[in-house]
Amino acid sequence: MKYVLMFCETEQWEKNWEAMDQAERDRGFGQVQEWLARYSDKILHNRKLTGPDTATTVRLDGDSAPLITDGPFVEGKEVVSGYVEVEVADLDEAIGMARTWPGCPLVEIRPVLM
Repeated sequence: MKYVLMFCETEQWEKNWEAMDQAERDRGFGQVQEWLARYSDKILHNRKLTGPDTATTVRLDGDSAPLITDGPFVEGKEVVSGYVEVEVADLDEAIGMARTWPGCPLVEIRPVLM
């Protein structure tokens, strides 16, 4: 089965990251690289996204012209910062991967429609 694991940052996580010195950040990046390498046989795609301040949203409301706005589609305290698409046996295996994610504190898992 294919799943997308979406990595979500929180405001507090972002503040903690900003407060780290370069050596701590380098350690964090290293842990993420190790995680990606450990699961490389299951990862089909992975990307880091730019910040939510770079988002553009197009709202389609069938009766009127599309509304284009700067910023994410939802104002929230959590933002998707990256993702991996994986091919695993089942949801339990995807959860097992998410449990070991060393980066931001939230991972949302969704099945990919075939």
